[in-house]
Amino acid sequence: MEKLIACCGLDCTTCDAYKATILDDNELRASTAAIWRVQFSPDITNEMINCTGCRQESAKFAHCFQCEIRKCVASKGFQTCSEGDQLENCDIAGNILKYVPEALENLKSLN
Repeated sequence: MEKLIACCGLDCTTCDAYKATILDDNELRASTAAIWRVQFSPDITNEMINCTGCRQESAKFAHCFQCEIRKCVASKGFQTCSEGDQLENCDIAGNILKYVPEALENLKSLN
């Protein structure tokens, strides 16, 4: 499967919400929601596990609309963080790029 790089550099095709949406897999939606309720918020429902990627026009997980990285990228008219000149020193995307080195590599590969 070809990569689908999010604003922050994460590969959406590796995300269980993306997989559940593309495969219309309700079991994967339920297991993802259960995990994410513990990791992120007890308010996450199975129905919320519906996303085709933050840069796509169709379905998005609720967090996409609150994501500070996505908001920053959009405010600058960019598609991804790779278009900025402070990629490796960005306060907003810093944690993802620090803890998920693949995200930084994905962004670098776009240039």
